[in-house]
Order: sequence, then structure tokens, then C-alpha cells
Amino acid sequence: MKRFIYICGLFFFFAANAYAQPVPNVEENIPYLMTFGNKAETSWGDDDFSSTFFFLLPKNFNQPVFIRVYDPDCGGDIDELDGVWDTRTTFSVYGGKGCWSDKAAQGTDPTGNYKSGTLLATKTFGEDPRYDKGYYTFGPFNPSEGEYTERWDGNVFKIICEGVAGDDGNMYRYFLSTDPNSDKPVEGANAFAYEYSFRMHNSVEEVSHIYPFVDDQTVTVRLSNFDWDNDGFIRTVSVARRGQLSPVSGEDNWETSEFKILDAEKNTSLDIQFIKKKNPPVKNNNVVIYVKNQYGQNLEFFTSPIGGVPKYKYSIGVKPAAQ
Repeated sequence: MKRFIYICGLFFFFAANAYAQPVPNVEENIPYLMTFGNKAETSWGDDDFSSTFFFLLPKNFNQPVFIRVYDPDCGGDIDELDGVWDTRTTFSVYGGKGCWSDKAAQGTDPTGNYKSGTLLATKTFGEDPRYDKGYYTFGPFNPSEGEYTERWDGNVFKIICEGVAGDDGNMYRYFLSTDPNSDKPVEGANAFAYEYSFRMHNSVEEVSHIYPFVDDQTVTVRLSNFDWDNDGFIRTVSVARRGQLSPVSGEDNWETSEFKILDAEKNTSLDIQFIKKKNPPVKNNNVVIYVKNQYGQNLEFFTSPIGGVPKYKYSIGVKPAAQ
């Protein structure tokens, strides 16, 4: 119970000061989420052609909400072409019991009952100029249609994007809004995932971030990244860690590393940074990443990090010299 109260306290402390609707969020500096058609080669950067995100609403929020998808079709300037545009992508919104709490929903592979909960809306997109650099809006949804979770003391909705045909890459973004026609944020809301499939910036000056939350039961973390194409390096920063480097994956393979969590890092977020190499430049790089604890449980990546973006505190990291 004490652990639950502490986690909820962190959530409300941050939620009261946050508008956390864009996915990816500004702090993450990630251009687009990415899902390829199910006929694509995994060497293009998508390991399973499926991506799941969760939207978390404060318990007391009772207004209708909408989930807006930016550029949901696969075709045009943003998306990645392989031959001809032949990809179809399905977006599905779920709520109700089991939407989040079913263990398959919290996995990193589209297996088992990962489509748990009640299907609230779904639509499949091919190449459609109507939605190129435009929005499609799901909803309205009553917050009570989500699944209430004590862990985060709020109502959760799930959206799954799946490449159901073709071999092209669909690049898109989400926005949780109180308006069907514009991006109007919900105060105190947040979004999270257990696996991030995304497009890297082409500019070597840009650094992208994800923010897994580390609770007080986490002793070690195992960071896995896929198809990094040796594009620079991955660095983890925290309140007590100036920069922990992790090995990066090459073409079409996974790389996993493990490191211990320091006491000062518990009940805070980590800042996992993706820093591109300058030469030779890597363009259109799509990558996948997830983080597990010592029990094999996946850590949540909050688009607005719980407790705020972690900043290294020199006084925490310094150890007294041996006498």
C-alpha cells in the first residue's frame, strides 16, 4: 500500500503541472511513431509490425475525449516507400476491463490476448490523400469507457496500430484531445507504452529521448534495442547517473545490455538518449526499444516523464574517497 501511495503521489504531482497529449511528446524529440506493413522485411526497422500505446486520464476527469491520428494513411511525403504504395494499416481503440491489466497487453510482442478489453473503434487506412499530413479522429469516448487502474489512479484507453498488408512504412503521431477538430490537451493526462517503435531524426544534431519509470522494486534493468544500424550511441542519464552507455544493434538484430539501478534512481524516470553519429550519416533509421526489470516485467515509457525530465545531480553521484 505504501508503494502504491508513493507512485500515485508522484503521478498527481506531475499531472497537476502537465499537458501531456502529443505522442511522441515535445520532450522526447521523436519525429514519428513507425509501423510497417506485415510483408516488410524486418531489416527496415520494425520487428513485429504492431505498436501499442495507452492513454491515461485522471480519475476525476469526466469530459468526452478524442484520439486523433496524424497522417494515418500510408503514402505521401512522410511515409517510407518500398516499391509501390501497397500497405494497409489498422488503428483500433480499446477500453473496458482488461484493456490494460491483461498481461498480454503489457507485452512487447503481438501475441496472446494483446487485443484485450472492449473494442470501441477501428479503421483501416491505405494510401489516401485525404489524410496525408492530416488527421483522422476517433471518438468521442467517455472516460468511464476506459479501464480504471489503481496503480496510476486513472482511466486507461489502448490504441493498437498494425500493418495488415504491404511492405511500406507508416509514420504517424497521436494526440489526445477534448476537441475532434483540433489539438486541445487534457490537463493531467499522460500516455505510455512498453515498446517504442519510432523513426529517428535524419539530422545528426538532434537527440531523441524516452523516459522509462523505475519503481522502488527495480534492482536492475535490461535495455534491448533493435536495428539501430550502428547509428551513434545510446546513453542513459538519471538523477544519479551522468551517462551510462549501452551497446547498439546493427542491421536487423537485437542488442541487450543490463545495468544496476542506484538507490537514488528509484521512483524516478530514466532519460534514455539516442545520439546519432556524424559520419557516415544514417538516413531514415527506424528503431525499436524496450526495457525490462529483473523480474522480466516491461517498464512503462511515459511520454511526459513521471517526476519530470531527470537531471543529473552531482551531489548524488559523488562518492567519498576511500580512506
